[in-house]
Amino acid sequence: MGGAHDAAMDASTKQQLPHDPTCTAPMLVNCVAYSADGHRLRDITVEEISDVLETPDQWVWVGVHEPTEQLLEKLQEEFNLHELAVEDAQNAHQRSKIEVYGDSLFLVAHTAQTVTGKIAFGETHVFLGKRYLVTIRHGASLSYVAARRGCEQSPDMLMLGPSYALYAVLDFVVDNFFPIVREFREELQELEEEVFQDTFKRETIRRLYELKKELVTLRLAIAPIQDIANQLSRQYPTLIRDEVRPYFRDVYDHAARINEATDTMREMVTAALSVNLAIVTVAQGEIVKRLAGWAALLAAPTLLASWYGMNFHHMPELDKPWAYPAMITLTVGICTVLYVVLKRAGWL
Repeated sequence: MGGAHDAAMDASTKQQLPHDPTCTAPMLVNCVAYSADGHRLRDITVEEISDVLETPDQWVWVGVHEPTEQLLEKLQEEFNLHELAVEDAQNAHQRSKIEVYGDSLFLVAHTAQTVTGKIAFGETHVFLGKRYLVTIRHGASLSYVAARRGCEQSPDMLMLGPSYALYAVLDFVVDNFFPIVREFREELQELEEEVFQDTFKRETIRRLYELKKELVTLRLAIAPIQDIANQLSRQYPTLIRDEVRPYFRDVYDHAARINEATDTMREMVTAALSVNLAIVTVAQGEIVKRLAGWAALLAAPTLLASWYGMNFHHMPELDKPWAYPAMITLTVGICTVLYVVLKRAGWL
């Protein structure tokens, strides 16, 4: 995550970046200074951040992936971040929120990514100031290098400052939910086809339950982003430029579409579970009907045979030579009539 950008960084700078030996990506993915006209100036080290911020016509965009406590403390020192926000950024399990700390904002947004065929969720913590943007990724999350490149290719938009960079990050986060929603929709269609198959599969029920659970988790991840985007499009005049507010409304619209699609699929999964239960119940009823039909069909010969199987001397027509063939004929006739009646009734 960030390997593409690392290739462009000079060797001396890369030697100064802290690395986590347990992580395949560097903790400090990007640390770049930009000019007020939206052009990329140069890669900088963490120690140079405060020096860049002292220059009026420059601002900084830092991207961090699962940082250590020491790195966060250094960022707190360079950006003068609030200690409570830094504490939250260190702990990955936070609810989605937006909070004001003096002249800066602290945001938490949940992210999602397909990992080995399954959906994994992560978090992105964001610090927004007048002249800086810091993104901290935890867990499953794609790198924001693509969002950064998109901004750098449009200097006329990036000149709007950190608030536009924040929009690019949130838009990237929300857009990454669309492929996941499509995967869920395709899986739901497959499961719906399996529900209406003749044979009952316990695996289908299990997959429907897991899909519903993932949809609930997805909704918990995307729904708060609507509130965050809504606040950013209306509030914080000192941090969010008016020219950027329409873009946050676009993020809100995308999040709302994903939320609505998630709710619709949850209802469809619930319906599929109910239909599956109804089909199983109907199938069981059909089996009971057939068993009852065959039981009724066998009851007649069983009753007649039990009568003539008793040890009584005086039985109807017992001493007649034609009694045995007549009894067989009567039994077959009764069974035939019962079979025809039950067959027409759909019990056989």
